[in-house]
Amino acid sequence: MRNLNYNHLRYFWVVAHEGGLTRAAERMNLSQSALSVQIQKLEHQVGHPLFERVSKKLVLTEAGQIALDYADTVFKAGDELISTLQGRRSASRQVLRVGALTTLSRNFQLEFLRPLVGRSDVELIVRSGNIRDLLAQLEAHAIDVVLANSAAPRDARSSLRNHLLNEQPVSLVGRPRADQREFRFPDDLRSEPVLLPSLDSDIRVGFDRILELAGIRPTILAEVDDMAMLRLLAREREGVTLVPPIVVRDELETGVLVEHCRIPEVTETFYAIVQKRRFPNTLLADLLPTGKSTTTPPASP
Repeated sequence: MRNLNYNHLRYFWVVAHEGGLTRAAERMNLSQSALSVQIQKLEHQVGHPLFERVSKKLVLTEAGQIALDYADTVFKAGDELISTLQGRRSASRQVLRVGALTTLSRNFQLEFLRPLVGRSDVELIVRSGNIRDLLAQLEAHAIDVVLANSAAPRDARSSLRNHLLNEQPVSLVGRPRADQREFRFPDDLRSEPVLLPSLDSDIRVGFDRILELAGIRPTILAEVDDMAMLRLLAREREGVTLVPPIVVRDELETGVLVEHCRIPEVTETFYAIVQKRRFPNTLLADLLPTGKSTTTPPASP
């Protein structure tokens, strides 16, 4: 096998970072056709297309994203060489790009990433967003994994894979009661005000169904789609709050909040969504469950 042509790799690297041939050609003082030929030679050598055209734009393929990660490392090594010889040594680091649903528990995100947190050889990039945007970034190879509380929809053509990471109980929590009365669920909700997740939440759907069957229409203090905000409101407001205990773990441990009751047959699920790739990010092996099949979303009731 011939050695990699690093001139071709640099041409590719510039095109990838500039986002197209036009700006890259201007930067390198080359014609677009000459630059295109160099990219084609690199693709021939590595045996994979590195770009594809989408709406007249050049977009990295999966192999292209892998090549770019390696190219970043290669050309960063030159800078590190200078730094080392000048007494400013810096170590190479692997990068994991994580997308997390905006409403997802921060405690859960930390628990998922804990095996990599603090490692000097790993750089974590965490981006928040809605599920549609995050899955689009996943399919474009811009991120490596999406953390969500529901599985991604799949069909026969989908390359997405859902890993069920955890299933947490859901509880009503609140400040300790002065009279230390035991909370009676669901009857006490006839008079006790409640903070709830938004109607888009799966746990809210299950909770509402239980109250509807019991003929209870509670006084709702607020509906919040951000678990971090729901946690803050639970600490500040009277009444009870519907959350998975992991969201308010620290408050429960310190006694700021207490768990009044578990909600029967209502759970919060946590998924890691990845794309089936020929070249998966090796850091995911430290995070994803082993010995488990990927899951598919349950059928809608």
